[in-house]
Amino acid sequence: MNTRRNLLKAATGGLLLQLVPVGAWAVGQVRFVDVRLWPADDYTRVTLEHHGPLKTRHFLVESPHRMVVDILDMRLDKTLKDLTARLKADDPYVQQIRVGQYDASTVRIVFDLKSEVRPEVFTIEPVAEYKNRFVVDFYPKKPVDPLLGLLDKGADRESNASSGSHKDDEIARILRQAEADSKSSPASGKAREPARDTAKTEVAESKPDPKVENKPNTPKAERSDKQALEVKRVITVAIDPGHGGEDPGAVGSGGSYEKHVVLAISKLLKEELDNIPGMRAMLTRNGDFFVPLGTRVQKARSVNADLFVSVHADAFIKQSASGSSVFVLSERGASSTAANWLANKENASDLIGGVNIKGTDNQLAKVLLDLSTTAQINDSLKLGDAVLGKIGRINKLHKPRVEQAGFAVLKAPDIPSILVETAFISNPDEERKLNDPNHQRKIAQAIAQGIAQYFAKNPPVARRIT
Repeated sequence: MNTRRNLLKAATGGLLLQLVPVGAWAVGQVRFVDVRLWPADDYTRVTLEHHGPLKTRHFLVESPHRMVVDILDMRLDKTLKDLTARLKADDPYVQQIRVGQYDASTVRIVFDLKSEVRPEVFTIEPVAEYKNRFVVDFYPKKPVDPLLGLLDKGADRESNASSGSHKDDEIARILRQAEADSKSSPASGKAREPARDTAKTEVAESKPDPKVENKPNTPKAERSDKQALEVKRVITVAIDPGHGGEDPGAVGSGGSYEKHVVLAISKLLKEELDNIPGMRAMLTRNGDFFVPLGTRVQKARSVNADLFVSVHADAFIKQSASGSSVFVLSERGASSTAANWLANKENASDLIGGVNIKGTDNQLAKVLLDLSTTAQINDSLKLGDAVLGKIGRINKLHKPRVEQAGFAVLKAPDIPSILVETAFISNPDEERKLNDPNHQRKIAQAIAQGIAQYFAKNPPVARRIT
């Protein structure tokens, strides 16, 4: 019998899994309550939620690439066995999962990998509705440079744009008009003073209105400023859909998750910005996975973002609370008690979503805590005013002014940053609107219009990398 076992063990690379009856877990004091997988391009997360103390060991195996996790003093239970069914075929990093009883008191989990990975293994203590969590994150050994991806997309757009000479003629006409308008405007120490409003048709996908140039709220000068940015350099906007993965965010009375709603709006916002000449947008997350607050800022900086826009859906203990809000960072305390409460709630995202404290960058943490500048806050206030004004046209405002609080995700020292609370998902009427694709599009268009207006009045400075 031992000879047969040794032969089988050698044939499987030492990863022999023993078949035993499922359901008897009483060897130790551990009981698993749920297992979850969160696949994404950035990384795949495996979460084992459990009661009681968990003893584990893990190691990597090559040829082929595998990750082995042994759970000690454990007999296989049905919850853990279900881990194999959670794997999706399109998972970027995990090819197959095998779970079985390795010996009388050890459960072995084998992750067959699609490529070489850089795993992070850590535990999270109980928080919110979660019990203890054992987490394995599979990161790529050689992560893709996000800036290169944006540059490739920008090259494709420029190639498409150059295919039609009529567009070149149109840009030239717009630049001539911009120069003429700036010369005719009163001297004020600035090259030009764009009008306050921006035409909706500049960012919406609707057909252009031939009469729009005659409307008083859509002057040519502003459109010229927006188009002229294309000639100077490409503007990059980082869009940050709040929450994700283990962190659902606020939950509406109808069961809607904030993380799903804001991702849908953020994807539409990216479409709107990508359709504006001279602009490009990136998402800090493009699927349902968790991104730590510091990593969101890090992603924005890695693509040399000119703006950072974090998209959320508010919640409050009273369902009657309603309206949209825009927040910027405050170095001197919150502008209201509600703003402070909201900032504390959003800043707890890392605890709920599950951040590897040991793996955080101490230098980045210092940046987030200490280096936010007055100049960044002033620019953020200008951006917030523009966005709030546009949102006020399609939705009720919770407060008529931009609010300030100590949001960790807004603490990039060199990037104007705002947090948009699109509506109260805790309000049943607004929850229904937030799930309406047409209303989601209106929100995205309003934010895009505000961003375009901000850059029309505050052109970005030149820099070598675009």
